[in-house]
Amino acid sequence: MKKAIFFDRDGTLNEEVHFLHKIADFVWTEGAIEAIKFCNDHNYLAIVITNQSGVARGYYPEEDIMKLHQWMNDQLKGHGAHLDGIYYCPHHPEGIIGKYALKCNCRKPLPGMLLRAEKDFDIDMAKSYLIGDGARDVECAEAAGVKGIRYTGGNLYQALMDGMKEN
Repeated sequence: MKKAIFFDRDGTLNEEVHFLHKIADFVWTEGAIEAIKFCNDHNYLAIVITNQSGVARGYYPEEDIMKLHQWMNDQLKGHGAHLDGIYYCPHHPEGIIGKYALKCNCRKPLPGMLLRAEKDFDIDMAKSYLIGDGARDVECAEAAGVKGIRYTGGNLYQALMDGMKEN
């Protein structure tokens, strides 16, 4: 079985931008690339899990999310790093786009995205971590049997190292 570090996206890997979907608005947080490279260099899968309710709300199409995530991996390649997986939840029960306007098990704090990644990659959840800026991220981690690390700003790599020592 493999171990993973799951990353929340908005407010963790990138600076918080409300309903981020444009590459031009994306800014890596300090230490984000180094945190991902740490995963790659130390036998952890680097996996993003992110709520993207802007799709259900009609603010942008799923294609924008996919383009942004491809761009992120392209940027990481230039640093000798990569994301192994990216999972997103386009749903929201109050959405206006019919097929996305629903309750689901993948919207954090529910653990659906983590559980899907566990199956897809054969992950040992007890040896894995999730780092995110919201209480719902830590709640999601706990629901999936993963150690949660609350990121409160600053250098993401350092926050990950400190959080892994504590857990």
